[in-house]
Amino acid sequence: MSIRRTARTRRVVAAVSLTAALALAVTACGSDDGGKTKDPVSSSSSSTPNKPSDGDKGVQEDTSAGDNVDPNVKLAEVRGSGLTLVINQVKRDSGGFVTVQGEIKNVSDRTQNSSAWAGTEPSVAGNNSNSVAGATLVDTAGKKRYYVLRDTESRCLCTTGILPLSAGESTPIFMQFPAPPSTTTEVDFTLPTFATTSLKISG
Repeated sequence: MSIRRTARTRRVVAAVSLTAALALAVTACGSDDGGKTKDPVSSSSSSTPNKPSDGDKGVQEDTSAGDNVDPNVKLAEVRGSGLTLVINQVKRDSGGFVTVQGEIKNVSDRTQNSSAWAGTEPSVAGNNSNSVAGATLVDTAGKKRYYVLRDTESRCLCTTGILPLSAGESTPIFMQFPAPPSTTTEVDFTLPTFATTSLKISG
């Protein structure tokens, strides 16, 4: 009887071990499948930013604005109250934008704030405080004014959240406008508190 019981116990132990091994294998396969099913979700979520509205595309481009700008190139320089604005690049993009990039420097001996640069349009200024959303381009030949692009929530495609500039401090800026017709190669640029200047469009 003891031999039979021992053999039966061994068979039970073997069966339990086999069941445990199969369960482990099934769990491992399940985790592999889970990883595979997550991949398409990750891909789709990571590709979501690649299919935004036109406004959001501009915002994405804005994050890299300035990367290819030569700070030594000075297309124009205008003065405001204790400030200078240097324009380094005015480029027509393939997406139908004109991107203006430059730098504002505080040349005074006191701190200067940026609140006026957002312009006076309530919906734009309210959603883009301390920005350069108030900038405009004017095609004098075509008699048309262009405002900084914004998305459906009135967020501008431009530099925002500009902190007050201490004496001698500077900040890079950029803004995107709808592109004038390809025949227009020169526009007048204005940013509140600064003088108007003429800019040539490249690209």
